[in-house]
Amino acid sequence: MTSLRHGDRSQAVLLLQKALNQRGAQLFADGDYGDATEHAVRAYQLKAGLVADGIAGPKTRAALLGADCSRLLGNIHLVAAAKRLGVDLAAIYAVNEVESLGEGFLSNGKPKVLFERHVMHRLLGTPRHEGDDAAALQAHAEQLAATYPALVNPRPGGYAGGTAEHQRLAQARLLDALCADESASWGAFQIMGYHWQALGYASITDFTTRIASSEAEQFEAFVRFIEADPALLKALKARKWAQFAKRYNGPAYARNLYDVKLDRAYRRHADCGCGQKVAA
Repeated sequence: MTSLRHGDRSQAVLLLQKALNQRGAQLFADGDYGDATEHAVRAYQLKAGLVADGIAGPKTRAALLGADCSRLLGNIHLVAAAKRLGVDLAAIYAVNEVESLGEGFLSNGKPKVLFERHVMHRLLGTPRHEGDDAAALQAHAEQLAATYPALVNPRPGGYAGGTAEHQRLAQARLLDALCADESASWGAFQIMGYHWQALGYASITDFTTRIASSEAEQFEAFVRFIEADPALLKALKARKWAQFAKRYNGPAYARNLYDVKLDRAYRRHADCGCGQKVAA
C-alpha cells in the first residue's frame, strides 16, 4: 500500500477522502490531496493515536480500514521525545519521517532486521574479556569466513531482504548467537545491535526483546541513540541537517539527499503548526 501525501491527485486520494468523511471530516471529495485533506489526515491520526504527520501511509490507511494500531508508534511518543531532547517537535517529525523505514515490523509480525556479515566478521575477531587471545579469535573469524562467506565476510553484502533476513540471522546465531544479534540492525530506525550497552540496555536480549514488542520501543532506541551522541543531538537542536545526516547516515548521506529530505520535511511540519518550540 503506497503513501498518499500533499500534492497527490488520484482515485486513491478520492477513496481516502471518502473514508475520512465517514469518520467526521467534511472534505470535498475531488481526489486532490490539498491543505484541507492534509489537515483532515492529521486530525484523524491524532484521534487514532498515530503519528500526526499528514501523510496517509500504510499505517493510516490500514487504520481507516479497522486494523489494530496497538504496536504502532504514536504521536504521544514524538511529543515526549521532543520534550526529552529539547528540540522542535517539527524536527522530531522530520527525523521520524526521513530516518525510519515507515514500518518497524514485517507482515509476519517480526521486527525488521538487516544482518551485516562484515560486522559479524569484525565482532567475532574482537576480544571481549581479559585474557582473550586476539590472534586466536581472528583466526577463528577467518576460518568461519572461508566456510560461511554469506554470514561471515570482511566485505558487506549478501542481503536477502524482508523475512529472509531473519533466516540469515538464524543461521548466523548457530555460529555465535551474541555476535549474530549484535551484527544486525533492528526495527524502523535500524539501530545496530552492538550499541545495546552504550544505549543502556541490560543485555542484547533485553534490547532485541524490547525492539520486538512495539514501534514505540524501536523509537525509544532511536532516541537513546541520539542522546548518546552529543554532536548528533547538537546538530538536531540546531537543525544542521547535513551534520545530523552525516553522523547518522554516514558519508553517503549527500548522495542519498538525506539532509535535503530532512530540511524539506522539517519545513513542511513547521509550516503546518506542529513546529512549536518545546522546552528542554
